[in-house]
Amino acid sequence: MTGPRTTLQLDIVGAGPAYTDRIGASGAAYLVRHGASAVLLDLGQGSFPRLASLLEPSTLDAVVVSHLHPDHFIDLVALRHYLRWQFHPSRHVRVVAPEGLTDRLDALHADPGFAAATLAIETLRQGTIQIGPLALTSARVTHTEDSYGFRIAGVEGPGLVYSGDCGRAEDLDALVRPGDTILTEVSFGPGPVPSDAAHLDGPAVGGLAARTWAGAVLLTHLQMGFDDRATIESVRAAGFRGPVTLVAPGDHFVVERVETAIRK
Repeated sequence: MTGPRTTLQLDIVGAGPAYTDRIGASGAAYLVRHGASAVLLDLGQGSFPRLASLLEPSTLDAVVVSHLHPDHFIDLVALRHYLRWQFHPSRHVRVVAPEGLTDRLDALHADPGFAAATLAIETLRQGTIQIGPLALTSARVTHTEDSYGFRIAGVEGPGLVYSGDCGRAEDLDALVRPGDTILTEVSFGPGPVPSDAAHLDGPAVGGLAARTWAGAVLLTHLQMGFDDRATIESVRAAGFRGPVTLVAPGDHFVVERVETAIRK
């Protein structure tokens, strides 16, 4: 398909929730590329091998972690080992994450300094930071005490808004600009979400996309037992008229000036 120049490319490295019966559905991990720059959003369980098949991991500009649940960061252990032992001398990768990640990784191995050997960890705050040519804007969302959604974009063209894990769709409104692609969790499918679960369902996602004039919706993090088609239809039934896709590891998308995400 021909069209305007691509601004962002998205590879679905992993799309699974904390547990799943979907073969190959490794934990949350989404690779965003813009020219020679590459940013990874989350790195959940089992996703490192696919990441390594897509690019040489030490060339990442940064890994950005949405919150400190293991299904969103635990494969940083694999990345740490790779950077430590695959190269002489060891290499380092920038990691931007909520406060406390270093302590959690070090505790896994009962080894102070474990993470710092190869991971250059800095604390994630609300606001905008620059990662190469990409601007990453973070906003707190309802989930853990320190959870974030992101908007990542180049200088021109629509951006990509990633929900992380989010229990209140309205928390994402300020991140979305008209024409953006929303990559969002839809843990409880067509719904409803249990009152004690800080996650989203299809109707909440559809309402978000409709009121913010999003260009496209990419659904991820669907839990076991929910039907794919019913989940997609519940997004559309909430009033969103753009394209809706349930993603899977191995999918590749481009976010273009035509203000949509095209599945390749």
